Amino acid sequence: MSKPLLKDRFRGYFPVVIDVETAGFNAQRDALLELAAVTIKMDDDGNLLPGETFHYHINPFEGANLEKSALDFNGIDPFCALRGAVEESEAIKDLCKNIRKLQKEADCQRSVVVAHNAAFDLGFLNAAIERTNYKRTPFHPFVSFDTTSLSGLALGQTVLVKACEAAQIAFDQREAHSALYDTQKTAELFCHIVNKWKALGGWPLATIEDDEQS
Repeated sequence: MSKPLLKDRFRGYFPVVIDVETAGFNAQRDALLELAAVTIKMDDDGNLLPGETFHYHINPFEGANLEKSALDFNGIDPFCALRGAVEESEAIKDLCKNIRKLQKEADCQRSVVVAHNAAFDLGFLNAAIERTNYKRTPFHPFVSFDTTSLSGLALGQTVLVKACEAAQIAFDQREAHSALYDTQKTAELFCHIVNKWKALGGWPLATIEDDEQS
């Protein structure tokens, strides 16, 4: 039996778990302040595991809006020197370069964003890619895997902390709303759900030929 490969699991897509912290809800107008990504890999048994981690604190782009209510919620001071923030263009370039390399190593054709409420994170990622005029993005512009929907189906929960609790994944609420922490937990959750589906017999897909031979 051949070794299971990640490229065969999601039709050639390379899953990348993303989380952002922002200064509002409008991806075109409000600042992207923090971006984290965790890649996904597959072991020899065909189970998913979190892979490499990338994390950036980001300076507000020129003319960006900063909603006080959003900053109060996530606790970010955009102008604190201790953040070690980089320009949006630097973060996007570094992330895309590294993801493209890992995607190629996995023999996948395109990267797909995995996120909790994925439309929000993908919207801010796409807006940053467009603002910085980055031409070699590995990410599909609109396809995404939403762990909110997956969690609702598999665990009966849609809030990240509740879904992690249902999956028996440790979650420290004091660390919540950090892009890095939320991304790591979302990656664990995504792997748990996909692996559980596999354990229940949902993958690899049974074919008519398999049924006839059984």
